[in-house]
Amino acid sequence: MIYLDKVSKRYKQGDVGVTDVSLSISRGEFVSIVGRSGAGKTSLLKILLAEEKPTSGKVFFDSIDMTKIKSRELNLFRRRIGVVFQDFRLLPNKTVFENVAFAMEAAGKTNKDIKQDVPYVLQLVGLSEKANRFPTDLSGGQQQRVAIARAIVNQPDVIIADEPTGNLDRANTQEIIDILRKINELGTTVLLTTHDEQVLSHLDKRIITIENGKIVSDEEKLTPSDSVGTL
Repeated sequence: MIYLDKVSKRYKQGDVGVTDVSLSISRGEFVSIVGRSGAGKTSLLKILLAEEKPTSGKVFFDSIDMTKIKSRELNLFRRRIGVVFQDFRLLPNKTVFENVAFAMEAAGKTNKDIKQDVPYVLQLVGLSEKANRFPTDLSGGQQQRVAIARAIVNQPDVIIADEPTGNLDRANTQEIIDILRKINELGTTVLLTTHDEQVLSHLDKRIITIENGKIVSDEEKLTPSDSVGTL
């Protein structure tokens, strides 16, 4: 589904984002990308989102060569990817329902689709009863669940969750990871960036580690018991 072939990104000021990165992510995988601040995670995500083009190498999304995609095609491509950020990025003057509906409106969906799909995703993330609340009425964990609902409401092929638990306590972190697992089980590919080792220790999923812009390990966890228990 996603394939990077010897991708490097160098910036004008001489900084190196990533160097000679090659990896393949299959449809339906749950992959964690880990590394310290400045390791290259942000550069890699921007390349995957086609926000930046690599200095060298190729990036494929299905059969599409993202290094050659035309600007007018980018919006259609980006609808195939939902993004969840650490800082939620909700619209404070809109209710929970309206925040999620806004993503559908931007994609040109009908009012009928909005009325049908928004309640479904709010139920999926456990926020049906909060539909008419504003973000300021919610806890941090609830706000992040709204952000996840917004990211998945247009049924993207891939969810990129960039440090989604970075501002949350342990209980809320558990809830967010469980929701991402559920979304993955429904068939959506999930890419998670995190520095939280406790999150990683309880995910029986693939972990890619980046240091100094290079992949230093790519580990497929195969022990079912790793996924049992709490964070």
